[in-house]
Amino acid sequence: MNPRVSRVKPTADYNLVLVFDDGDRRVYDCSHLLDFGVFRELRDLGYFKHAYVLDGTVVWPREQDICPDTLYRDSLPLVEERPS
Repeated sequence: MNPRVSRVKPTADYNLVLVFDDGDRRVYDCSHLLDFGVFRELRDLGYFKHAYVLDGTVVWPREQDICPDTLYRDSLPLVEERPS
């Protein structure tokens, strides 16, 4: 079993910056979901930014969610720029 989400920060480019319960920080790109079924509502950036964590995964108010294993497996490690 993969780690579960403990924090999420939605971005203006339809990414989710995720912090997992093991401390891992990753980025998940949601843009590929925006034309699919219930996820079409996420095209509204204002609505997309209402993402929150519930029971270890990311959800939205109208019950969209993404499996935490998918979020972990299909995300990329967060690379933060360091000041020079």
